[in-house]
Amino acid sequence: MKLVKPTDALKKSKRVGRGHGSGLGTTAGRGHKGAGQRSGHKYRFWFEGGQMPLHRRVPMRGFNNSNFAKTFEIVNLSQISKLKVKNVDAEVMSKNGLISSSFAPVKVLGNGSIDKAVNVTASSFSDSAAKKIEDAGGKATTL
Repeated sequence: MKLVKPTDALKKSKRVGRGHGSGLGTTAGRGHKGAGQRSGHKYRFWFEGGQMPLHRRVPMRGFNNSNFAKTFEIVNLSQISKLKVKNVDAEVMSKNGLISSSFAPVKVLGNGSIDKAVNVTASSFSDSAAKKIEDAGGKATTL
């Protein structure tokens, strides 16, 4: 079967600036004077023609404390229960691919269940995670 290109793909671009008779001579459809007439000029998609832009018209809301926010590596109990280790800390979690860095603070969340006694050392624990670890006979140690 022969593939046929769509006809609009073969359309030639309009030649501008080729004299008065072409209908797009002299200024080549760019108007008279100003930045839009010059080569290399483009309007950014957010430019609103000098009108106060939307991102400045809309009032600021809320507060972003990203400079001082603590970011934790998150680990769930379901992930810890799959490990075949008695003592679990950030280094063990990092080696097993549960977290990306052993230096970042780790928070253990109570998603899932744990059925064996495991001693877990982390920066912080959710209440449900600490309770589930201790109910299974393990120990949740906060750094």
